[in-house]
Amino acid sequence: MHATLPLLVRSDFPALRRRAVETLQVNLGYRCNQSCLHCHVNAGPNRTEEMSRETIDAVITFLAASPDVRTLDLTGGAPELNRHFRALVVAARARGVRVIDRCNLTILQEPGQEELAQFLADHGVELVASMPCYLEDNVDRQRGKGTFDASIRALQRLNALGYAQPGSGLTLNLVYNPQGASLPPAQQSLEQAYKLHLAQHFGVVFNQLFTLANMPIQRFGSMLVSKGQFNSYMDLLRSAHRDDNLAQVMCRTLVSVDWQGYLYDCDFNQQLGLPIHDARRPRLHLSEVTAAGLEDQPIRVADHCFGCTAGQGSSCGGALEAAA
Repeated sequence: MHATLPLLVRSDFPALRRRAVETLQVNLGYRCNQSCLHCHVNAGPNRTEEMSRETIDAVITFLAASPDVRTLDLTGGAPELNRHFRALVVAARARGVRVIDRCNLTILQEPGQEELAQFLADHGVELVASMPCYLEDNVDRQRGKGTFDASIRALQRLNALGYAQPGSGLTLNLVYNPQGASLPPAQQSLEQAYKLHLAQHFGVVFNQLFTLANMPIQRFGSMLVSKGQFNSYMDLLRSAHRDDNLAQVMCRTLVSVDWQGYLYDCDFNQQLGLPIHDARRPRLHLSEVTAAGLEDQPIRVADHCFGCTAGQGSSCGGALEAAA
């Protein structure tokens, strides 16, 4: 694995400061039933990192002390593989917090997870599901053979439970990542192509498509270095930078929590080992602060941040220009 942080830290990316925190994004662990080529977390079946019950309780305490944080965004790995996933969902929903599960879809087909889809529906969990293409060959090339079929079965199951059905209140969004070192196409037109193909061929419906740029870190960044494409990809991101995307980048209203409970400005900084700045200690723990204490603080930036501001912009909620 090639480390990309030394290639990113010398940066002229514009300075940013956090506004009020609205979203707490929590990484519940790096274990996953897949090992996708574009994964910026380097997740896989052999990873053992998992958030403990003690840290889960710290997350719940943070939410209780931070009433302006109305969204809990759960990620991994496969967040559902954390043994405390369901307890956290129940606790957050009991407080009226919106819960997002970043689901890889195939987890719904895994042994022991037969009731997971019903649980998610029963608790009104919003799903953001990986679907890097609507064509089988492209999905299987990026995520492993058989992934496309398993994903379609999972989507059909979710639709049957009411996800993306009118009036159900159950939201199902899909995520597209480019196959290689290129920027995502226009989100709106690609969404229409997804909806048409998936409905015609599989009877699948969903709410929105989020297009995300691949970040030059971890597994994807290492691949770029191996192929001699790292510098050209960074040139692409830099040349496509748009200042008007700076107002909407996700780190302005989000903080990221790693599996041990330490805080980062975003999930990408977490994977690069760049914790939130704190003058008193090298790392700031979730249990040591509330959301109000993080407001108006400087955000750590490096060259990978150009991945969020290039072209139409990219965030955990898809293209920034679409959000605007």
